[in-house]
Amino acid sequence: MVIGLTGTNAAGKGEIANYLKKRAFRYFSCSDVLREGLAKLGKEPSRDNLIVYGNELRNKYGAGVLAKRLILKIKSKSIVDSIRNVEEIKELRMLPHFVLVGVDAPVKLRFKRALKRNRIGDAETLKDFVAKEKRENTSDPKSQQLVKCLKEADFKIINNGTVKELYNKIERIIHHALPSEQNGVLKR
Repeated sequence: MVIGLTGTNAAGKGEIANYLKKRAFRYFSCSDVLREGLAKLGKEPSRDNLIVYGNELRNKYGAGVLAKRLILKIKSKSIVDSIRNVEEIKELRMLPHFVLVGVDAPVKLRFKRALKRNRIGDAETLKDFVAKEKRENTSDPKSQQLVKCLKEADFKIINNGTVKELYNKIERIIHHALPSEQNGVLKR
């Protein structure tokens, strides 16, 4: 099983990924492809630089470039985090047993979480947080398309509760999505 994670900023994708890593899932991130490239260029991996560099790669090599680069590394029982373009989803759907999980939460809660994690380049005011999010959501096929990605999700999680509730939600998805030979249920 390969679980893809898409969703809004600070919705809980990282928390889900950490939980799945503890369950022996291998972790891959589209953003790591960008971080590696920025490091080679000697640039800081700020949120803005990741977005600009990601858009440059998509324009030069096609919208699915990040997923194409990751697919070469992915084995079964893996997580692919930071999926932000529909073409990346199309590439990943070629993998056997791929499931896309969309994660969202109310904007004020996500802003509060973003402040708490204190990442380089994160917005410092709610107004800036919302404005930055709007810039990241475009209809340009070679840019970030979070709204479209969320619509493509096989399962959706609204992460507005406790961490334990989030873990329970992902467990239910895993149980439901596991191929029949792995969960002991025969499907027609």
